This record gives sequence, C-alpha cells and structure tokens, in this order.
Amino acid sequence: MSINAISALARHLRTNIQRVIVGKDDVIDLALIALLCEGHALFEDVPGIGKTTLAKAVARSLNCSFKRIQFTPDLLPSDVTGISFFNQRQQEFEFRAGPIFSNVVLADEINRATPRTQSALLEAMQERQVTVDGQTMPLPRPFLVLATQNPIELEGTFPLPEAQVDRFLLRISMGYPSEEEEHLIVTRFERSDPLETLGPVVEIDDLTAMQTACRAVRVERSVADYLVTLCRSTRNAPGVQLGVSPRGTMALHRAAQARAAIHGRDYVLPDDVKILAQPVLAHRIVVDGQSRLRGRKAEDILRDVIERVPVPVDRI
Repeated sequence: MSINAISALARHLRTNIQRVIVGKDDVIDLALIALLCEGHALFEDVPGIGKTTLAKAVARSLNCSFKRIQFTPDLLPSDVTGISFFNQRQQEFEFRAGPIFSNVVLADEINRATPRTQSALLEAMQERQVTVDGQTMPLPRPFLVLATQNPIELEGTFPLPEAQVDRFLLRISMGYPSEEEEHLIVTRFERSDPLETLGPVVEIDDLTAMQTACRAVRVERSVADYLVTLCRSTRNAPGVQLGVSPRGTMALHRAAQARAAIHGRDYVLPDDVKILAQPVLAHRIVVDGQSRLRGRKAEDILRDVIERVPVPVDRI
C-alpha cells in the first residue's frame, strides 16, 4: 500500500470519528497512530470528557470484531480471558472464550479492577495470546486494547503496575473542550447520539495493509540517533527513578513512522519525534519521591530532556 493510500484512508477514519467527537483533532490523530502501529492506547482523564465515546468511535469505524469490558473491583481474570468448563453432554472440557478474543477490546475504567484482574491483560497485550489451564491460544489479528482510566486520585481506583503501563503505546489525555466546542457538543447530541449510526469505513484487510506499509517509512540515521538519545537521556535525568525502557524506544520509532504516513510522508522528521515524545514516553517514566514532593511530574522532566537533547539539522 502506498503512502498516499494510507493518508487517504486515515482521512476517512478521521472524518468518520469527527462525526461523534467535536474538535480534539490531535487526540484523534494519536488514536489513528495507535491503530497503524497495532499499539494499545490508554485514555486518561476525569469522567465525562469523552474517553469511552472516542474509543467506541474508533472501534466502530473499523469493520472488525469489538468487545467492551467494564472493569469493576469484582471482575475476575476469567471474566476477561475465558474459562474451561466440563460439557456434560459431550463428556469433555471445552473452552469458552472471553471478550479478550476480539480485534478491538475496550477496557473501560481499567484502573477500577484489582491488580490481579489487570494482570490478566499482560500476556494478551504483549504476546497477542492467552494462556488458560496450560493451553496457549492466539488472539485475532490485528489486536488492539483501547483502555480508559480515571485519574488515580479518584476514589475506588487501583494504580496500574509499571509493567502494564509500559505495554501501552500511547497515553492520551482528552482535556476539556473549548466554549465553542462545548456548544457544538450540546447541539450535536441534542436529538440523537451520532455514535449509534456510526458505521465502518475501513476493512480489516486494509488496516492490516496500512500497518505493514507504515513499517517501511524511512527513518534516517540522524533522526534515529536523536530518537535513541532522547529515550536514553530519560534514564539518568535528575528526579527520575525509572527511565524509558527499550520497548519505549521502539514504540516511539513506530509511532513516528505512523505519524509521517498519515501526513503523507514516506520519511520521519525530527518534529514527528518531538510531538510524539510526551504521549509515547511520559507514562513510562517513574519519578522519584523527592521530585513528587516538589510537584514535579514525568511530563515536566521529559520536557526538560527534550529541550536539552540537540535536534538534528541534517537534510532529510
């Protein structure tokens, strides 16, 4: 698939999602980047911002299987992965697949489940497979987890472990709409919910072809060196307890390729790396206790790192 075809299909997806989501073009683009990388996305913000609506709009824009899991404190790992049960009629054990066996899985309010249930997603998100009772079963491809999360300060939430957070390609914050956008939201949802009539605009085979083609986008050595230096600099930055892992470096590399593709380029610019650094890397950085007491966040430390690492000026 050509870069122009990827860009055109991305425009179709963006336009379709915008039938439901007012404004937030940058957020929609991040969701498209997650799709093209077959990477998982974590939507984090206060309730009522539109996290679940955006995740549903993305899923319904694709002609593929979709399941939603409402995470609650009493949700069990078997409710996610499925169970083996004894079929008395057949006199043998059968496996009943859980909602994780879908192309797109919406893990709604993921941090309201206990850590035991949250960990049920670890193997699925990394290896694209599920192991139940010693039997390993592959998940359908493409496989994508779109998770929503309330801020951890809210009552009844459990912080996600670092190992699981690191498996999300992007962490996306919606933010409040502007006054004009809020007026448009009220008007658009006044008589009906446009999400109910939203249909697919991209077939699963086209999405797979787009994902494969994105990996061929060129990353010049100077840009790759800049990307790697940026990630490595987070590991010894002041105030950091745990820096970006090599998985984070690869995630930034793939995300930059996807961003270049949806903008109609077959090469990555340093600006692609800089723009994606916060959503791809910030949630992978663990700030030490002293910095937290001073009010320093991972985003602040990463911003300092970005300013400190020189940007390549070679001709792309």
